[in-house]
Amino acid sequence: MPSSPAERSFAYARRRLPLDVFFRPRNVAVIGASEENPSVGHSIIANLIATSFGGKVFPVNPKRGSVLGLTCYPSIADIPEPVDLAVIVTPARTVPAIVSDCVAAGVEGAIIISAGFKEIGERGAALEQEILLESRKARPGKGPLRIVGPNCLGLMSPHVGLNATFANSMARAGHLGFISQSGALCTAILDWSHREMVGFSAFVSVGSMLDVGWGDLIQYLGDDPLTRSIVIYMESVGDARSFLSAAREVALSKPIIVIKPGRTEAAAKAAASHTGALTGQDDVLDAAFRRCGVVRVDTIEELFDLSEALDKQARPKGPRLTIVTNSGGPAVLATDALLAAGGTLTELAPATVEQLSENLPRHWSHQNPIDILGDATAARYTKALELAVKDPSTDGLLVILAPTGLTNPTDVAAQLKNYAKLPDKPVLASWMGGRDIAPGEAILTEAGIPTYAYPDSAARVFQLMCSYSANLKALYETPEALDSGASTAEAQAQARATAAQMVESARSSGRTLLTEAESKQLLALYGIPTVPTEIARSAVEAALAAARIGFPVVLKLHSETITHKTDVGGVQLNLADAAAVRRAYQSIEDSVTRAAGHEHFLGVTVQSMVCAEGYELILGSSVDAQFGPVIMFGSGGQLVEVYKDSAVGLPPLNSTLARLLMERTKIFAAFAGVRGRKPIDLPALEKLLVRFSYLVTEQRWIKEIDINPLLASPNGLLALDARVVIYPKDAAEPPAPAIRPYPNQYVQPWRFEDGTQILIRPLRPEDERRMVRFHERLSDRSIYQRYFRPLSLDQRIAHDRLVRVCFGDYHRDIALAAEYRPAQGTDTEILGVGHLVKAHLLNEAELAVLIVDEYQGRGLGWELSKRLIDIARSEKLDRVTVEILGWNHPMLEVCNSLGFRLDDIEDGLIRGELRL
Repeated sequence: MPSSPAERSFAYARRRLPLDVFFRPRNVAVIGASEENPSVGHSIIANLIATSFGGKVFPVNPKRGSVLGLTCYPSIADIPEPVDLAVIVTPARTVPAIVSDCVAAGVEGAIIISAGFKEIGERGAALEQEILLESRKARPGKGPLRIVGPNCLGLMSPHVGLNATFANSMARAGHLGFISQSGALCTAILDWSHREMVGFSAFVSVGSMLDVGWGDLIQYLGDDPLTRSIVIYMESVGDARSFLSAAREVALSKPIIVIKPGRTEAAAKAAASHTGALTGQDDVLDAAFRRCGVVRVDTIEELFDLSEALDKQARPKGPRLTIVTNSGGPAVLATDALLAAGGTLTELAPATVEQLSENLPRHWSHQNPIDILGDATAARYTKALELAVKDPSTDGLLVILAPTGLTNPTDVAAQLKNYAKLPDKPVLASWMGGRDIAPGEAILTEAGIPTYAYPDSAARVFQLMCSYSANLKALYETPEALDSGASTAEAQAQARATAAQMVESARSSGRTLLTEAESKQLLALYGIPTVPTEIARSAVEAALAAARIGFPVVLKLHSETITHKTDVGGVQLNLADAAAVRRAYQSIEDSVTRAAGHEHFLGVTVQSMVCAEGYELILGSSVDAQFGPVIMFGSGGQLVEVYKDSAVGLPPLNSTLARLLMERTKIFAAFAGVRGRKPIDLPALEKLLVRFSYLVTEQRWIKEIDINPLLASPNGLLALDARVVIYPKDAAEPPAPAIRPYPNQYVQPWRFEDGTQILIRPLRPEDERRMVRFHERLSDRSIYQRYFRPLSLDQRIAHDRLVRVCFGDYHRDIALAAEYRPAQGTDTEILGVGHLVKAHLLNEAELAVLIVDEYQGRGLGWELSKRLIDIARSEKLDRVTVEILGWNHPMLEVCNSLGFRLDDIEDGLIRGELRL
């Protein structure tokens, strides 16, 4: 169904975006166009000319002079004007040469409908690589030819009337961006959408995603003002870093909802570690979705129900749902569905219950769900809703209506529509029945209140809305800061280098496993407490080592390959007195001597133990084929695989993400203290997980780590046992982390001319509070020079604004902070910030710098700009741009000295460009 003239005009008039060649082409060539019906070449031409698409359509087929009344050209090169978009429907073997012809003709984009590529095996995969090579050949003054497909249905852009598919009908125009890897599912969804009157801003079949992938399309639809939410049917992730990076940015303003089959697929073959056994493929996918703010659903119905609810209603601030109903049974079904999905019923405040009792019949339920009985009138519904909305604990409302002879569905809907736009409290409805409830449903739909045939469906949608809100809140909640400063940065750099050297030394010697002592040394380098460990060659040495340590000890025997451990004599010593230790060791000296004579005997390890009431935990990492390193945390000990109480997350972590990872385990509830036990130091455990995540992302040649058990007690944290597996020396480059870790390579000291030392480093989420203090020191003039308009302090330090800088994705933008510590023991201050923001879907970035007034004119702006340009080069960007007010002479001088070409734009604004 074509969009309105106003929407079409707006779609054409807005600024041109990357990938507009697919969604707003000026013309389209169909290579393989045909008169034969049915055929794909015929369907695509027919669909293009049957809609309101205003661009020209060029059939290409060397065997025909015309197709459906249009002049047909022998090749793309014969078309007498430049072509924006080519749709290719020829046999797979011909496609590489056709793509080469398109590149030579200056075509910007191609949709490859043809099948017969990697889905058929190695021969098809080789054809894809040929296509990719041809598409990357240089086009004068332009980037590579972008490709959607191959093996896809095509795409539709309903607002401009473009139907470049071989589907039977055109999608309705609306505000939902739909992307699918399944062409067959696209056609089914299309039929369903006509029946349900669902409209789309874009309708895309991506096929095997040879070039244009999830990240590209999510970013495009995120920038598209006609798209309000994005729904995805996903079969494979593809470029994980691109997907997560784009989704993380776009989800902040537009919901992204994914359905991905495969929850019941067998997990990838587990590694030999506990971590590998407990980390399932689907668990990692869920962790990835949580990390980027994406909501995962299980059914097609939920996919579109949730999309509608998030489009029409506010996001809930919490998981507590209040249910108002005229029937107890449906409310029980909704309650069961809500609790099963992880939601919570609102516990009504006593004042709310009292007021409800004053206004409802004596036999109302007196609790949530608020059952106002089967004879409820519209007036009774209205009063119950009014009081439920005011309850301070209510995060959302579900109104259920079962038709009775005394309840008028239309009248109740007319009253309910007054609650359609509550701030922070979504309202959902379940109008149960047939024809009699249809007028009421229509009223609710028009008012923007989503309605559902069954209350359990509505309850699940509410909980999915809560998941979306919780994911976003977690992403952008300011974490607690770890230590910072120049001296700490130097120490951390030294620790990283030492750890890398240790791992490389083991790999060079042909080993794939670190010894227990080495493993613990590695952990200690990252600030993870470990037990003192010494290697003894005799019982006497063991006793002396125990005496030196001064703690209770356990004696363990290693095999030569260090693949298992055996308690010698099964004796654990709980003694601190050296003489007593010697006597105890004497009693098992015979077993030690016998073990020493064994051909596999290597040595005796003495470990100190903490005797306290604590919890045995497990902390580990393994590598996922798609997402790279993953972290697992949970209950540890010998029965770890039996209990299977664990949660998975993607590194790197901050304190907020570490806490959320722990909260997904059952044992977390015990950390506050149970059955007389004292609570553990939760902030310390959060920081330990953060440091562990740094180890996992920075030492990429580590394949697996198990810390089991990690003892957490009121007295502290201690890694009692550790196992580190490394890649062999002939291994290929390990998978990179799906989320780019902190770029330590850009941390470097600098000095002012007077010798004052500062540290220039990328910003972290933990810097938000420092950024508030930074903005408090800026003058109105400095703010105007940076933002080209006045901005109040309240606007500048708002959390929603600062997250765009402090929580930046290092894959797409980097902000450098100049950090200074005024005196020993004081917190650091930020004196200046330089920002390099990559343009969406382009290989270029914009540079901006802001310096505290009292430090301006001292070379810091130049230094930050120079470092950002160096970063742009190291990130292989094509160019850097700046925009400067004409009277900002200091910044103009900086840009001149750094080689920018400066040009006047308009109204005193100057644009600079530096090609790299």
